[in-house]
Amino acid sequence: MSEDEKMMAGSDYGANSIQVLEGLEAVRKRPAMYIGDIGVKGLHHLVYEVVDNSIDEALAGYCDTIHVTINENNSITVVDNGRGIPVDMHEKEGKSALEVVMTVLHAGGKFDKGSYKVSGGLHGVGVSCVNALSTDMRVEVARGGKLYRQEYKCGIPSYPVEEVGVADRTGTSTTFLPDASVFIETVYKYEVLQNRLRELAYLNAGLTLTLTDRRVKDENDEYKTETFYSKDGLKEFVEFIDESREKLIEDVIHIVTEKNDVPVEIAMTYNTSYNENIHSYVNNINTIEGGTHLAGFRRGLTRTLKKYAEDNKMLEKLKFEISGDDFREGLTAVISIKVAEPQFEGQTKTKLGNNEVIGAVDTAVGEALGNYLEENPKAAKTIVEKVILAATARHAARKAREMVQRKSPLSGGGLPGKLADCSDKDPQKCELFLVEGDSAGGTAKVGRSRQFQAILPLRGKILNVEKAMQHKVLESEEIRNIYTALGVTIGTEDDSKALNITKLRYHKIIIMTDADVDGSHIATLIMTFFFRHMKELIENGYLYIATPPLYLCKKGKIEEYCWNDQQRQAFIEKYGGGNEGAVHTQRYKGLGEMNAEQLWTTTMNPENRTLRQVTIDNAAAADHVFSMLMGDDVAPRRQFIEENATYANIDA
Repeated sequence: MSEDEKMMAGSDYGANSIQVLEGLEAVRKRPAMYIGDIGVKGLHHLVYEVVDNSIDEALAGYCDTIHVTINENNSITVVDNGRGIPVDMHEKEGKSALEVVMTVLHAGGKFDKGSYKVSGGLHGVGVSCVNALSTDMRVEVARGGKLYRQEYKCGIPSYPVEEVGVADRTGTSTTFLPDASVFIETVYKYEVLQNRLRELAYLNAGLTLTLTDRRVKDENDEYKTETFYSKDGLKEFVEFIDESREKLIEDVIHIVTEKNDVPVEIAMTYNTSYNENIHSYVNNINTIEGGTHLAGFRRGLTRTLKKYAEDNKMLEKLKFEISGDDFREGLTAVISIKVAEPQFEGQTKTKLGNNEVIGAVDTAVGEALGNYLEENPKAAKTIVEKVILAATARHAARKAREMVQRKSPLSGGGLPGKLADCSDKDPQKCELFLVEGDSAGGTAKVGRSRQFQAILPLRGKILNVEKAMQHKVLESEEIRNIYTALGVTIGTEDDSKALNITKLRYHKIIIMTDADVDGSHIATLIMTFFFRHMKELIENGYLYIATPPLYLCKKGKIEEYCWNDQQRQAFIEKYGGGNEGAVHTQRYKGLGEMNAEQLWTTTMNPENRTLRQVTIDNAAAADHVFSMLMGDDVAPRRQFIEENATYANIDA
């Protein structure tokens, strides 16, 4: 469209449009400020922003189906059956409300208190951000018996909103292609979207969400498609998370209520494990740093359980005081609340700060749990016995914890004897390699850069913490060495398992194991330990996995390291004319097979190594996977391995 045509298309083309472009230009200049980052996380966040608009329609009672499609070219289509974005003229902006929503920052209905009581979305930046960061976007709205359309390039409308036909339904369809010049990664991961849509189905009972991947077909030549629907909401969510754990009580206690105008839904149960697994949400956002709703839940749980135990004289023989976290050992719970104006704080803006929520959640838990305990005395007795056992174990763990603290280098206890430390003392520059076995540890010590790389060899397979009490974890020599080398401390007055990382000595902790099944098992054991006992280090982005090569391929004087079979095959094609026998291939079964120089060149040198950062995209899904991989139940573990073995990716 020429400048003259644009002028003819709307007399308002001018100052208003310039203002709009300036707003979206800011998004293009500093995308990470609006969507978190420009990597895998930010790429998927674009989908969540669009889906959140449809979820808002569902929360308001106008939408019950949302379809998400990954198209062949990695564009995304989201279709809902809500009311459809309004298309009538926006008085202030002088153009279609649809164009305003799509091109003006913070212009959605969620900012008008009359439109939505509550709305999802973390940053509330809205779909205009997605538009700004997409090379192409098309929106179709079915509303009032008519179909409307508008297309955009990098946030700029290609033409005014136009009526293109009739419609016998209502809803909005949005298709967008993320801008490859903005994002480091533009390939969508099915599993990441699958986990989020499953989570949204549990958080919004009665809502149907589908995910279709048009890049993959099954044996029947059908596109890969999955439907997510939950009738019982959080009750089913807790059952899913605890699928591989042994139940302590048969029931999932399910609370759906409203206190002080705050809708509260909670589901909770107890299992025989020693971990506390609480996942909290506000307006469908996973509040990984907790906040006032989590504080209210913990307060209500402790108060109610303690009162029941005291009233029934169940604590009389206990010789020491029970603490809050004793009541949460073996507990799996999901808390979901809706707040009209949430106040987020904390490092990642995922900690709820609204004070009015504490009392609402505390009261809801107190009433429902109190009733449950009175009506189910057998289950109540089992829970209290578990609490007493946890308190006794915590008492035993204090000694083990004091051993760790006393050996901490910060208290003058010295570093573990096996640690080969680095000379630099700036944690931001320092790396700690956790290496499988003394042999590989010795090679790594020779090959490393002594200035900034430290080596801690680990003997064999470390303890499976998924099935161990805390004092057993802290009594394990290998785990104690990890705590001591890192310089972290454990336990506060309120929480005996709290981790203090202010004196952390390394900001890169790298798991380096053999590239075989045993090595993968050891890496998974170490990751399980960090996920259960040092999750903050993962959340801060400090945990990595080294990737040693699988092969060294040679043809005459030409040598190349290959990290997978595809690279090896490419070498054979290039230098051996496709003849495998013409190329010498050395398969590395273990790190110890490489000399120090090879290990440095391929796996440790920051110039050309590949490190995979361990991230938690979805805490509830990770919780489910770790409990299934490291628990006692064999069937789901076998199924998981069969489904994922060929394309396993441990950047969970």
